[in-house]
Amino acid sequence: MAWLEQVALAYRLRWKRRRLLFRALRKRRQLIEVVNRMAQVAPDDILLFATVRNEATRLPYFLDHYRKLGVRQFIIVDNASTDGTQALLAAQPDVSLWSTSHSYRLSRFGMDWLTYLQVKYAHGHWCLTVDADEILIYPHYDTRPLPALVGWLDAHGRMSFGALMLDMYPKGKLSSFPYEAGDDPFANLCWFDAGNYMITKKPDLKNLWIQGGVRARYFFEDRPRYAPTMGKVPLVKWHWRFAYASSAHTLLPRRLNHVYDEQGGEMTSGALLHTKFLNTVVQKSAEEKTRQEHFANSDLYDAYYEALMEDPDLWCPSSTRYHSWRQLEALGLMSKGNWI
Repeated sequence: MAWLEQVALAYRLRWKRRRLLFRALRKRRQLIEVVNRMAQVAPDDILLFATVRNEATRLPYFLDHYRKLGVRQFIIVDNASTDGTQALLAAQPDVSLWSTSHSYRLSRFGMDWLTYLQVKYAHGHWCLTVDADEILIYPHYDTRPLPALVGWLDAHGRMSFGALMLDMYPKGKLSSFPYEAGDDPFANLCWFDAGNYMITKKPDLKNLWIQGGVRARYFFEDRPRYAPTMGKVPLVKWHWRFAYASSAHTLLPRRLNHVYDEQGGEMTSGALLHTKFLNTVVQKSAEEKTRQEHFANSDLYDAYYEALMEDPDLWCPSSTRYHSWRQLEALGLMSKGNWI
């Protein structure tokens, strides 16, 4: 890319980031404060941001996992839940909660709401931005909690940390494995696709565009370029001028997307174990197909929802059973890098 083109691109991206921040400021009026416990947050506390809807079943395990990792405050937006999610969250001593009934899709899939809250509360903190069906793991996560990881990242001058979203699924029809709140979802969601990933580097935002996994194999076999992107940057040392450009997949400034090594080595990275394919997805897919709130090009995903409504068996002979983070490292799906 010529020097003049690079200057022009940098200018456009700078203004895009400013527009995203201004957009989030405008969308703050859509939020209603339910309970605000941010006064108890210490300067070095790790924060977690999420938008949720009807996740009362997933949340007990989700909260317990991230508490064990070292998250000290959860900043959550509830998008018009009807299953008791709001009451469950409001009762938690480490949750600050806002609610809204406005459109998830028109809020950039919740990112406008979270960006406003990050501008207001996240500056200077290491922050996780995840969905309720995403469980972060990383090398040594079972013995070294997040404060150890972010301390190491700080010492090495890194402000962001990348992760592959890894779709987990059971062996058998999805409805055959009932899930109760608080259960370990990976007792049944213990299979994944290990080797069908395609990676390209996006020239504008410098992020890795990763596609593959069971969704690419099963739902988008005939149109792989429409399969969801699996690379995310969920952990960031936040500054009020930062903004996610596309869910938690890409950030501005774009230097934060550089969570990989171009010189033949490996940078430390993790995985987001994705619990989307619990038995509840069969019923939820019918609702989401009607709501049309989860994808910008919703018509392209009608067949995806319809396939989920048929209660599929996603397992195949090449499926791999999950054992540990060390297994994912050996498969090249996460890396220790020089995190020892």
